[in-house]
Amino acid sequence: MKIGELSRRTAVSVRSIRYYEQKCLLASDRTPGGHREYPEAAVDRVILVQQLLAAGLTTDKIARVLPCMRDHDGGPAETATPWLLEQLTAERTRIDRSIDDLRHTREILDEVIATAAG
Repeated sequence: MKIGELSRRTAVSVRSIRYYEQKCLLASDRTPGGHREYPEAAVDRVILVQQLLAAGLTTDKIARVLPCMRDHDGGPAETATPWLLEQLTAERTRIDRSIDDLRHTREILDEVIATAAG
């Protein structure tokens, strides 16, 4: 599929898709005319990259993580290195702290609402 179709199917901008390819998060083939062509699996890959970005991972970390994840076709994944596992665990810990902070903030807001409601 061409880059425009991949963009439409994933709701990700063409610019972002080009960036993902530049950062080795996504691969394409080239037509004789030089246009990018992506396999069907690129849809799942772009969505996965978006999810990992939303989880707070940088594109550099995502590039290290992707080889350790199974592709949609069920192909084998490389084994994660101890360093990568440490990095992923640290990201999860950071997210857990953010969740705890948000819960605390919500409790404070609930108290303010209750006080304001009298």
